[in-house]
Amino acid sequence: MTITLTTTGARSGARRSTTLYAWEDGDRLVVVGSRGGSARHPGWAHNLRANPRATVAAGKRTWDAEALELPEGEERDRIWRMVVERFGLYDTYQKRTRRLIPLFVLTPVNEG
Repeated sequence: MTITLTTTGARSGARRSTTLYAWEDGDRLVVVGSRGGSARHPGWAHNLRANPRATVAAGKRTWDAEALELPEGEERDRIWRMVVERFGLYDTYQKRTRRLIPLFVLTPVNEG
């Protein structure tokens, strides 16, 4: 699915929106900071690391989410395999760069 992810700028504090592919994993979404395998992480990944609260829009729905970057380990490996099965270019992108491509899970936040 395609989503619009709105983050808060790490330095500027300004709200920034970007369109991304997202993959469902239970009640949460997974986004991949591939940036086509370039040497640098995408700006939205830097923003989520500094300010993990974000807004997600998919279709006619919009909700707040808490982002968590997955550390290396079993869960990250499982999710990496899932996204590569669905979009094989991620594997190619990982081979293009020395950095570990970040995976973030976006969990909906209930506000009251």
